[in-house]
Amino acid sequence: MAIQRLSKLTISLHWIIAATMIVLLAVGIYMAETDAWALYPWHKSFGILIFPVAVARVLWRIKEGWPEPVGDYPRYEQILAKLTHYALLLGTLLMPISGMVFSSMSGHGFELFGIPLAAAHPSPDKPGEVVPVNESLADFAHEAHEVIGWILILAIALHVIGALKHHVIDKDQTLQRMRGKMD
Repeated sequence: MAIQRLSKLTISLHWIIAATMIVLLAVGIYMAETDAWALYPWHKSFGILIFPVAVARVLWRIKEGWPEPVGDYPRYEQILAKLTHYALLLGTLLMPISGMVFSSMSGHGFELFGIPLAAAHPSPDKPGEVVPVNESLADFAHEAHEVIGWILILAIALHVIGALKHHVIDKDQTLQRMRGKMD
């Protein structure tokens, strides 16, 4: 059975998204736990930057289709893999969207490395505070951002476990293929 090679673009988009999303998730948890306010502009900027890359990855996946498995695996493994991949693709789109909606609707706005993209709404009578544009939408987007983050963490963990299973237990070329290092 000939193993389908992945294009350099497929491999590049995968690793760029993977590395960026893992770092953004880790920083997001750190910020939430420690109130590290200085990291928020960086977190938002990289979240904005990764969004068009995530859109490109999803469009590329639609155009190219799903890679064929490198072996004959049980149906439940194929279904779990497909669900995990869908969660990863959707999550990488919904995280930046929910973050931008939360920031803009909460009145904080957001910038791309200092360039305002959505203006903040400062309070006229309380310096240093903001006035929400739409508090209920901000609350919904904030909750969605958090829930999607945890779903992404679970999906990433399943994805890594699956890759390791392929490499260590099945001893197939799945991981090597995504690394661009097929025999």
